[in-house]
Amino acid sequence: MESLHQPLGGAEFAPTKTYLNTSVCGLMPRRTVEAVTLLAGQTADGRPDGAGDFDVVEEARAAYARLAHVPHERVALGSSVGVHTGMIAQSMPPGAEILFPEGDFSSLITPFTVRGDLKVRFAPLERLAESVRPETALVGFSAVQSSDGRTADLAAVRAAAAAHGARTLLDATQSAGWLPLYAGDWDFTVAGAYKYLLCPRGASFLTVTEEAQRELLAIHANWVTGEERYANSYGPVREPARSARRFDEPPAFLSYHGAAASLALLEEVGIETIEAHNKGLAARFRAGLVSLGHTPVADDSTVVGIPGLGDRADALGAAGVLISSRAGNLRVSFHLYNTAADVDRALDVLAG
Repeated sequence: MESLHQPLGGAEFAPTKTYLNTSVCGLMPRRTVEAVTLLAGQTADGRPDGAGDFDVVEEARAAYARLAHVPHERVALGSSVGVHTGMIAQSMPPGAEILFPEGDFSSLITPFTVRGDLKVRFAPLERLAESVRPETALVGFSAVQSSDGRTADLAAVRAAAAAHGARTLLDATQSAGWLPLYAGDWDFTVAGAYKYLLCPRGASFLTVTEEAQRELLAIHANWVTGEERYANSYGPVREPARSARRFDEPPAFLSYHGAAASLALLEEVGIETIEAHNKGLAARFRAGLVSLGHTPVADDSTVVGIPGLGDRADALGAAGVLISSRAGNLRVSFHLYNTAADVDRALDVLAG
């Protein structure tokens, strides 16, 4: 595929090494670096309106809503997945049964286990849908597993949850930005934006259906969560926002000024275009691994796990190929700034 030999995003990226580690952290586009640098300089000089611009924050919210195919009124902003899932966990009634895949990411699971009064249950990812039962209150899972890149059967889990009346929580941290996201299919979605969404760390997105908004406790309500923002600086918030904004954290302006720039780039390129590019690179890499005698995790994911090769990560890094080791797997992840040359370089180093 000829397009695999050219990066998407043009001159926005100029990595100095073979960077195949987006599942740890995405590269920030040039425009994002400029936006953050501009705001930092303005703040150092003394901005008349404080440390950032709420209008730019709202641009980021609206852009994410478009990427997630939901109205912006259903998007809440925060700093991390752990904060978002903590709010959901604290909203569950005592004794509620929560179902997760075995080995999913800890920030998704731990806010529920520390409650101590919830029934947390685990099932293999491939059996998650069949493990939903009538007493299950919530099914939480990642669209793409962090440890090895496996993708969940979204349709099956959604159907099983609906059949048993369970709420759903989808973690899109390892998928949003390369895999189309239809957040309206789920009661809650969370996405840490510093990976495939290319945002600075400190930007994270939560979506909540209108029905689920009535059940979610705004446990960190603050002055920005009122319907009229500047009417709530002193004393209790008079009226909570009538949208998911009532679940916002006060924005980290540097992160969200950068997020607005990064999300604009993703919209310009198009998620479907990025998906085809990334999957093409991953398929080329899997084929190369097989020719070298290695067996990658079988999946159509942009994140490739190779069991038993986790100890090769340091040697690859020393050769200028940046990847990671997770749960014993060598984990290689591709994004729009990668090309076939990056794939071939990684394979060459693995070949020794």
